[in-house]
Amino acid sequence: MFRLSAVARLVPGLAACAFLLSACTNPDDFDEPMPDLGDFSLGHNIVVASKMKKVAISRDASEEEWVAAMTEAIDERFGRYEGDKLYHLGISVEGYILAPPGIPLVLSPKSGLIVNVTVWDDAAGGKINEEPRQFTVLESFSGETVVGSGLTQTREEQMTNLARNAAKQIENWLLENREWFGDAPGPQAGQMRPAPVAAATVAGSVAAEDDGSASTGTTSGGGRSGGGDAPSPATGGTGGGTASPAATATSGGAGASASGG
Repeated sequence: MFRLSAVARLVPGLAACAFLLSACTNPDDFDEPMPDLGDFSLGHNIVVASKMKKVAISRDASEEEWVAAMTEAIDERFGRYEGDKLYHLGISVEGYILAPPGIPLVLSPKSGLIVNVTVWDDAAGGKINEEPRQFTVLESFSGETVVGSGLTQTREEQMTNLARNAAKQIENWLLENREWFGDAPGPQAGQMRPAPVAAATVAGSVAAEDDGSASTGTTSGGGRSGGGDAPSPATGGTGGGTASPAATATSGGAGASASGG
């Protein structure tokens, strides 16, 4: 169950954390050599946001908008891997703050995002990490955000910034656990087989078990446990938010951590 205290952690010290972490995570590294993630290939990319909480002072953003932003960021980062084995990512957006306009350096909070992530091994048909890994993600530190992104960025730009930082931080975590993904892909790399579990089936199986409400969710191809579990691509969730049978599904390639830019 997601706790409001988790969202409250986004507020204090965000400016200092963003500065300290800005050098450790670069979401604009696509011109650099690809890291070795073994035989990884993105299967289903499932994002839900049915239980997310907003810090009171934040700009508004809908479930659909967060699902779209995170789905795009995950596809962008992980869709480029061309291993022969499929791994699914289940991501639950737990909470956020999008900095509103304020007095520079005084009342201008930093933007932040909390997500839970679960990795699934398609061949094994189960979760790799039994407990979802929770990430507290911060906006990139730059000339635009030093005085508060609420003054210099649109709401959509803030969401894109946070989603791309989250995707990069998830990649860093997977690289720390490189042994999950076996040997580097062989000569047939990129000849990816269709996922045995259909994307439409996955989308219809992810549901909010704690309150029975349907969620907004999208599926596409390509730590420390927090509140709600990240969605499950095989069994319909591990206790977190889920997508309703009417959720959009598209097929294609699919302790807490903090990230800056």
